[in-house]
Amino acid sequence: MMSPLSALFALMRRREDVDCTVEINNTFEALGAHLRFDNGVIVHPGDEVQVHGAPVQIPYGQCRSFRRRATITRAGALERAWTRATGDLDMMELCEFSFTERALS
Repeated sequence: MMSPLSALFALMRRREDVDCTVEINNTFEALGAHLRFDNGVIVHPGDEVQVHGAPVQIPYGQCRSFRRRATITRAGALERAWTRATGDLDMMELCEFSFTERALS
């Protein structure tokens, strides 16, 4: 069930379909994927991107590029502001710090 705030954010969203290139690296030097929008579109805080097409698997030692369509769901001004305001708090959840004087065994 959607919260009232989520429902409000959903009403202010708009969708945009764009062409993109997915570059995947599976080598000793690099392991990762990069998405580049062909028309230079910029994604802002709060926006969501869904890439369409069949899943791909790249054998070890190879790099490949795929052309795909993507749907960008644009956040409204309120959601964008909320994401900027709370984004640092979400990032801190990923960090865990521990200080100890004894060596870990």
